[in-house]
Amino acid sequence: MQTSVLGLPAARWVTAASIAAGGVVLAFLVRWIAGAIVRRRSSEGERSAGALFALRMVHSFIFPALVLAGLYVGVNSLRIEGDVAGIVSAVFVVLFSLAVIRFLVAVANELFRRAADETERIDLSRIRPLRSISVFVIWIAGILFLLANLGFDITAVVAGLGIGGIAVALAAQAMLGDLFSYFVILFDRPFEIGDFLIFGDILGSVERIGVKTTRLRSLGGELIVVSNSDLTNSRVRNYKKMERRRVVFQVGVVYGTPVEQVKEIPAILRSVVEREELAIFDRAHFASYGDWSLDFEVVYNVASPDYNVYMDIQQSINVAIYEEFSERGIGFAFPTQTVQIQSDSD
Repeated sequence: MQTSVLGLPAARWVTAASIAAGGVVLAFLVRWIAGAIVRRRSSEGERSAGALFALRMVHSFIFPALVLAGLYVGVNSLRIEGDVAGIVSAVFVVLFSLAVIRFLVAVANELFRRAADETERIDLSRIRPLRSISVFVIWIAGILFLLANLGFDITAVVAGLGIGGIAVALAAQAMLGDLFSYFVILFDRPFEIGDFLIFGDILGSVERIGVKTTRLRSLGGELIVVSNSDLTNSRVRNYKKMERRRVVFQVGVVYGTPVEQVKEIPAILRSVVEREELAIFDRAHFASYGDWSLDFEVVYNVASPDYNVYMDIQQSINVAIYEEFSERGIGFAFPTQTVQIQSDSD
């Protein structure tokens, strides 16, 4: 065992090989135990997403990390000196750092995926920019940690990044404003993809929510690109969130309509509205004397936010009112003027 092999006693080589082999055996044991636990907790052969993710982490990261740790401890037991020791240590630091970074990135991706799955209203494509930013931050922090462990002075680098960040922030205030507005839209969720929005003189359906802009498709078919900060700073009406639609409309009949018919009209209007399945009647009244008509006001609610459903119901109500008034001889009013001519008396 005292025989020199490559300048080192054979006993050291045997110890290093034993430690490395122990790390490999431990890695295989952990992987087997993890697989057994997942199989035991699986019901009827169906494995949960969390169990599959944990098993994938064991195979992709824990297993190679244990093997690498065994090799690192084994190599250190050789007590190599000089430049070779520094090179070996640097190689292991790089490998460990990359493994940890990749592990954290995988965990971050899984957390975002679960957030999208558990919240049905969030689309995975919508949170992809946030996920990319998180991955970028993980890589930057990991690289700085790696450089620090390799003996580099990262104080100047961090100071440079801070000064550069301030300069970028000052130069890109509008872009950063849109970015923060994106986070507001993402977490507060005032609207989702597919919602119909009206703000200012702009109206359309949301097609895409990006880091800087939100894209809407107008009723005319053109694409409208709006900055996120404009949306968060405006009063936005979201018709998709509306659970029911309140409808107010008026019907005018001609002056000279008999009093008995005037009294019947509110009941006629009520019966017409109540025939519609999704229409919830509220009220119908003789509201006012118009310039050329007796005005009746009708209020009802539509138990659906769909605009097409509302228009179908209103059309059906209008046709039914026309039929009822025609049967009873009630005339609809239209703009008229009466001119009285008086001749001069002799």
